[in-house]
Amino acid sequence: MRIFVDADAFANSFKEILLRRVCKDKIPTTFVANKKISIPKFSFITMEIVAQGIDKADNFIIQACKKDDLVITADIPLASKVIQKGAMALDPRGKIYDEENINSLLAMRNLMQELRDSGEITKGPKAIDAKSIRNFANSLQKLLSKAHY
Repeated sequence: MRIFVDADAFANSFKEILLRRVCKDKIPTTFVANKKISIPKFSFITMEIVAQGIDKADNFIIQACKKDDLVITADIPLASKVIQKGAMALDPRGKIYDEENINSLLAMRNLMQELRDSGEITKGPKAIDAKSIRNFANSLQKLLSKAHY
């Protein structure tokens, strides 16, 4: 199992939780972003810098991930594609994406995008709070336990 992180918008508070667990169990992890981000220097943690542009990081992750890998992303279309490959997907706020919920989450995402595009909704996501961080830690633990870490 390898962990891929869609890292362009991955908040430091979530990164700290992830790194603590990754370092404890030496889980191979790749952060994918279009610019260098700060990660510890361990052989099992790598950084993949992709070109600027729409879906460059997503495309790298889709190509690189395999069955039973874990992808951490807030991007629901990316989550859908990696689930189709047999990988697991986790939102940084703790939502586990799976075959049961991904289609309804995609439909809701598309509806919300239409509402944002029409000006009906102008707010972004709520701020990261302690509950979001706890949900992420718990869901990460659940998925890694399932993978026997």
